[in-house]
Amino acid sequence: MINGEMHLIEDLRNPKLVAMRDGYGEGLVEAGKRNERVVVLVADLTESTRTDLFKKEFPERFFEMGIAEQNMMGVAAGMAACGLIPFVNSYACFNPGRNWEQLRLSVCLSGNNVKVVGAHAGFGNGTDGGNQQMFEDVALTRVLPNMTVLVPADYEQAKKMVLAMAELVGPVYMRMTKPVRPKVTTQGTPLTIGKAQVLRSGKEVTVFACGAMVYEALLAAEELVGQVDVEVVNVHTIKPLDKETIVNSARRTGRVVTAEEHSIIGGLGGAIAELLAEEYPVSVKRVGMRDKFGETGEPDELLAKYGMTKDEIIKAIKQLI
Repeated sequence: MINGEMHLIEDLRNPKLVAMRDGYGEGLVEAGKRNERVVVLVADLTESTRTDLFKKEFPERFFEMGIAEQNMMGVAAGMAACGLIPFVNSYACFNPGRNWEQLRLSVCLSGNNVKVVGAHAGFGNGTDGGNQQMFEDVALTRVLPNMTVLVPADYEQAKKMVLAMAELVGPVYMRMTKPVRPKVTTQGTPLTIGKAQVLRSGKEVTVFACGAMVYEALLAAEELVGQVDVEVVNVHTIKPLDKETIVNSARRTGRVVTAEEHSIIGGLGGAIAELLAEEYPVSVKRVGMRDKFGETGEPDELLAKYGMTKDEIIKAIKQLI
């Protein structure tokens, strides 16, 4: 429940499938219209990152940097120091994977107002192999001081997040996956950076999920109706964590599952476990990538093989019960 009202799609079994990156591209154009200081940099992946929409609308504020991600981050830091609001774009395995040092020193240490967007995270680049499948980006970014880390659940949230990012002063990282994914929220679903969303109330187990795994968590909760009363919380902001909502939900249910298309080490699962260990220790099961690299394959096949589906969430819930 969000502010007393359910702001979810009505039929989870027949959702509309839309790519997060489409919402991002559309939101980027809107952010550019609202603020002329918004500029876009991309490392030779204009169409893949949907920054082509911004390029068409604002060609003079669009910068193709070529395959030079480290240089791109340095240029963005300089632009931010001059008062612009640069959005830096590439695949997550390169951004922040390849330019993490520049992100650390030129952006975060200096507190520069740079927005970093990692596309095709998780199994998004499935057919390109394990080297381009990024499961470490949340861990790499949330450890950096001054950094805000965001993971939208769907197209609608990706679109809203861009506008929120443009208004938030300071370094921000947002990750997205590539394939079309179900819309679980609507235009009316509110979004506040740093505020988790209780999408479904429950009394026996809480599933804290982010990204595309929010939909899988909702499916799992629906399938367990009559067996286990499951609460589902969308933790779209990994840093700063919404301590109040997370701890209150853990107190209410006493059992926790985390679900993410990211390594369980250093990602959402790690962040939740760290918080609850200090504030309210409960039993926690983490669903996500388990200390492995991926392999070549279609994204949905790989998600099933590596245990990032509703079935794995249900298994974790039943283990706790």
